Amino acid sequence: MKLYLKLLFLMAFISVNAQNSISGKITDTNNNALIGVEIHAQELHKGTITNTDGFYELKNIPNGKIKLTFTYLGYKTVSKNVNLSDNNQEINLQLVETFYEIDEIIVSTPFNKLQSENVMKVERLSANKLQKLGATTLSERIVNIAGVSQISTGNSIGKPVIRGLSGNRVLVYTQGIRLENQQFGGEHGLGINDAGIGSIEVIKGPASLLYGSDALGGVLYLNPEKFASSNKTEVNINQRYFNNTLGTNTSVGVKSSLENWKFLARGTYANHADYKIPTDERVTNTRFNEKDFKSGIAYSKNKFTSELRYNYNKSNLGLTEGIGLQSTSNDLQEPFQTIDNHIISSHNHFFFGDSKLDIDLGYTFNDRQEFEEHEEHDDHDDDEHEDEDDHDHDHGDEDHDEEHEEAALRMKLKTFTYNAKYHFPKIGGLEILSGIQGLHQTNTNFGEEILIPNATVNDFGIFTTANYSWNNNTLQAGIRFDNRKIDTERHEIAHEDEIHVFEAVNKSYNSFTTSLGFKTLLSNQVTTRINVASGFRAPNLAELSSNGVHHGTNRFEQGNSNLVNEKNVQVDLSLEYKTEHFELFANGFYNHLNDYIFITPTDEIEDGEQVFTYIQENAKLYGGEFGFHLHPHPQDWLHLESTFETVIGKQKNGDYLPLIPANTWRNTFRTEFNYKDWLTQGYTSITLESTFSQENISAFETETNSYNLLNFALGGDVTVRNVKFTGSLSINNLLNKKYINHLSRLKNDGIFNQGRNVVLGINIHI
Repeated sequence: MKLYLKLLFLMAFISVNAQNSISGKITDTNNNALIGVEIHAQELHKGTITNTDGFYELKNIPNGKIKLTFTYLGYKTVSKNVNLSDNNQEINLQLVETFYEIDEIIVSTPFNKLQSENVMKVERLSANKLQKLGATTLSERIVNIAGVSQISTGNSIGKPVIRGLSGNRVLVYTQGIRLENQQFGGEHGLGINDAGIGSIEVIKGPASLLYGSDALGGVLYLNPEKFASSNKTEVNINQRYFNNTLGTNTSVGVKSSLENWKFLARGTYANHADYKIPTDERVTNTRFNEKDFKSGIAYSKNKFTSELRYNYNKSNLGLTEGIGLQSTSNDLQEPFQTIDNHIISSHNHFFFGDSKLDIDLGYTFNDRQEFEEHEEHDDHDDDEHEDEDDHDHDHGDEDHDEEHEEAALRMKLKTFTYNAKYHFPKIGGLEILSGIQGLHQTNTNFGEEILIPNATVNDFGIFTTANYSWNNNTLQAGIRFDNRKIDTERHEIAHEDEIHVFEAVNKSYNSFTTSLGFKTLLSNQVTTRINVASGFRAPNLAELSSNGVHHGTNRFEQGNSNLVNEKNVQVDLSLEYKTEHFELFANGFYNHLNDYIFITPTDEIEDGEQVFTYIQENAKLYGGEFGFHLHPHPQDWLHLESTFETVIGKQKNGDYLPLIPANTWRNTFRTEFNYKDWLTQGYTSITLESTFSQENISAFETETNSYNLLNFALGGDVTVRNVKFTGSLSINNLLNKKYINHLSRLKNDGIFNQGRNVVLGINIHI
């Protein structure tokens, strides 16, 4: 950290002292000044808003080409490339009213264009929408994006699923770097708190060209919150209460910006008891707590900008063994996990007139500890939970987070990542960038048990991609080469009169991937996109070398060192139709996978658990998302939204793939309103979520029944003396419906998902 700050000061000292600025006035088509228009330069971490006269000014802008976005609710977003050369520029704009959602810059794609300009269809969920969802965790929130679901173990543990692909086939990016916290494990969550997340972007389909291995199924890209506008200081306090888990989530953030320096910090604490199902029983030991701290510093001047961010997250997660002793205590019981994540990212931009160099560096440290249940805790009479009168008590739960024995399983995963991209000078409508990307990773065991051996992983990739635009057409293409090298140590572990042997694995995996996409306007109302992309995924450490009981899944997992790369080719077709009153979209895909890796049961028993091993088979997935949005003008306050999503996954032999989500149809009736001068951005919504029965199951799954859930939400902003209060009320599963999601890991035990959950929230902006 000290070395990095010294580097920043050095760069500031040797920079050329140009003082470029951009200013202007923003009006509507009737020349009325627009107040509060957001002007933002993503690469510079700079932003401002227009004053009461519609005037704005951005100072200390470097020479070269800078992209600015002008955003205002109810008006069409404008993106402009500005070329500065030691002078000041005046940019005056007239914004045009629109009835569509705000068009945002997409960060997860290579050329950072507006969604409407992008060749790839990327789903985006803004921080505003995140706050309106009454979900307990971040992974619960993302299932509101069409085509995205989650594999869950209670409320605290969730893994994203994109169009039927999960595990580390879905690459997670946070703070602009890849998240490495043992994604191959299904028994812990993302390890990221939703506080301090500015928006979520989802690439559905192979993104190996941009991100390398593990992006075979798609990318979940978490954008951190923006810094404050220049010369502004903001304080934010957020408090939420969850009645189902008797849980609270408290977050306090502060951010302040000068002309060249930006600072922010946010602390969050969440604490939840066992979740309640519609039978009024609580699922024992699904309690969890979480501490999260995020901070950032940015410097911008002349031809150099830099951003440094740090995130620490400590999650204590109970591991349930079913419905047993009833308690409303928050204290952890064994078995449970403690997971520490440290994420440091450094993003640097160097401007060379018409070209630009981006260098991103990242370091993540993941410390995972698992504490098992001792023998003396196993003597509970199973009849204790049969009598409802015995449920309402707090039996001696010990706080094992503070007082416990040494962890039975402990792994430390350290990952250094790097990413350098050079943007060549633009030639007419042609943009080209080339880059290198890679990581160095070590996994080390410290507990008495070993599930994954000590290992070292090295990735290296090189790629080029180009974007060409003409008239209303855009063509994008790219090619990439990757190498992944995996080396593991040999271990012999004594366990219950047996010796578990982890043979050394030394493997190298190579792959070429390509991508080709085309976007065109068939008319002023119709946009179509077609993308063909290949992807790959090297086998992970668990698939190659695991050899032990996986307590989160209650099975003995045995790796297969003969596994080869998974490879796929996916075709995506997207169609959008937009008018003043109506929007319609249809996204279809076909995904062919060679050597798809999945786990399957055997007839063997080890350590009292059934043995599961990894095999490969060619497979295919196909389906899509379809929907419409009705917003009749001039009744702009009225919205009716409907989405349907479906995916089918099959092996080459005709058998169905495991962990494929059921078809879902979601209908939302939403209103937006302002009441006199004191209530703004008001909203109400009621959503009917219909999940169909899942009968297309693998050999070791069971069918799941259909169900309907009703959700309700309302909220709005009240401003008192320049302090804005945002209140919200959400009720999920309003009718307290008994249901089991097909992707719930508690499904085999017949345990219902969460019952009615009332969430109250207050957000204070100072």
